Amino acid sequence: MEFNQITSEILAAIENAVGKSNVFVDEESLQNYAHDETEDLRFYPEVVVKPSDTTSVSALMKVCNDFSVPVTPRGGGTGLSGAALPIFGGVLLSMERFKAIIDIDTENLQATVEPGVITEEFMNAVAAHGLLYPVDPSSKGSCFIGGNVAHGSGGPRVVKYGTIREYILNLEVVLSNGEVMWTGANTLKYASGYNLTQLMIGSEGTLGVVTKIVTKLIPAVSQTVLMLGSFATNEQACAAVSAIFRAGITPSALEFMERKGVEWVIQFDDIKFDLQPGVEAFLMIEFDGDDMDTIFKDCEKVNMVLEEYGCTDVLFADTAQQKEDLWRMRRTMAESVKSNSVYKEEDTVVPRAALPKLIHGIKEIGGKYGFESVCYGHAGDGNLHVNIIKAGMSDEDWKHRLKDGIVEIFELTTALGGTISGEHGIGLVQKQYMPIKYGEIHLNLMRQIKQVFDPKGILNPGKITP
Repeated sequence: MEFNQITSEILAAIENAVGKSNVFVDEESLQNYAHDETEDLRFYPEVVVKPSDTTSVSALMKVCNDFSVPVTPRGGGTGLSGAALPIFGGVLLSMERFKAIIDIDTENLQATVEPGVITEEFMNAVAAHGLLYPVDPSSKGSCFIGGNVAHGSGGPRVVKYGTIREYILNLEVVLSNGEVMWTGANTLKYASGYNLTQLMIGSEGTLGVVTKIVTKLIPAVSQTVLMLGSFATNEQACAAVSAIFRAGITPSALEFMERKGVEWVIQFDDIKFDLQPGVEAFLMIEFDGDDMDTIFKDCEKVNMVLEEYGCTDVLFADTAQQKEDLWRMRRTMAESVKSNSVYKEEDTVVPRAALPKLIHGIKEIGGKYGFESVCYGHAGDGNLHVNIIKAGMSDEDWKHRLKDGIVEIFELTTALGGTISGEHGIGLVQKQYMPIKYGEIHLNLMRQIKQVFDPKGILNPGKITP
C-alpha cells in the first residue's frame, strides 16, 4: 500500500470539504487521537477531522480517495484490538459529533441513531419508552454504538438476547470514494440478495464509514434476580455453565470471574465484598422477566445444578445496591487488571462445554512460558477474556517469547472449536494470529471483499487481514 502524506494542498482540500472548524492539526489533538485502550500503543495521525453530517463525510472521503490518503474511522476510543489506531498517519476520522438519536419508533419497535451516540445513553432513551436495547458491553458508559457495530459487540446479555448482529436492521454507509448507500431495509426479514448490513457489522471501518444505524428494539422486562455462585476451582465453575443450559434454563447473563480478578477489583474500586478462603472462581447468574414465580423456579433449578458441580455457596443479591455492586465488580475488572500490571488481553471464544478445557489449558500454557493470567468473561456464550500478566517474566521474554504462548492459546481455542475473538475484534494486534484459524482461501476472500469496497485501500488500512 502506498499512501500520500498530507500536504498543504491536501489539507486545504480537506478543510474545503468539511469546513476549517472541523479540522485539527494541533499537537494536543494529534496526541489525544493517537491511542485507544489497546495496551500502550501509539500512532499519530497527521490530521484529525470531526464532521457532523453524512454530506461532510462523503466530501472528505472523495478528497482522501482522490489523493490516496488513509482514513482511520474512530468511535469512543474504547477498543482493545487497535482498530482505531492510525498506523499509516493520514486522517483520523472521529465520529464523536454524530450523536443524535434521530427517531424511536414505538409502533415498529425500531430506532434510528447516529454512530456517535454513547451506548448507555441510547439504552436509557429507549428504556424511557418501555423498550430494551440489550447490547451492553462493559464500556457501555463511554463506547459509541457505531464502534459496537464496527466490532460486532456483545456483552453480558448475549446469552439470552444475542449480539449486536441480531439488532441491526439497516445502515447508512459512506464508501471509500464518497458514495452514500443504505445496506438493507428496515425490516425484520431480508432475503434480497447478499446481506451487506451483516457484512458491514464487524468490518471495523475497513469497508465503509457508518453514518446512520437502524436498530431493532424489544419490550423491556420489569424484574431481575442476580445470584453469585462460589467454586473451589475454575474448572468446576466452567463445567457448571454448560450444565445450566442442558437443564433447560437460559439466564439473561452468565458471567465467570476468577478470584485474582475479584481481589484486584476490591483493591481498585473499594468494593465491599467478603472474599472467602478456598474460593477460586465465581459464576454470576442473572434472570430477567415479568413473572417472579417463573424467575424463582429457574433460580431453584440453577441452584441444584450448581450444587451438583461443587458450588460451595450461593449469594442472592437482595437489594438494588447489591446488584449494582456485583455488576460493577464484573464491569470494572478489565480496568482493575490494567491498573495493576503490565498486561495483554486476548478475547477467546469456544463452545461453552469446552470452557473447562480452555481455562485449564490457558493455565498450563502460562506455566510453560512464565506468565500469569486473570480470566473472566461471558461464560454463558463461551467467551473468555484472558488477561495475560507479565508478573515475573523478563522484559526480553515478554517482548519475544510471549507471542509463542499466545499462539498456543489460540491453537488450543481453535482445536476446541472456537475462534480468536468473540467481541473485541481483530484490528491491528490480532491480525497476525488470523492464519491460526483461517486458511488462505478464507483470508483471500476477505482481501478480495476489501478490494471491491475500497480499491485504493485507504479505509483503515493495515487491519484485520495479515
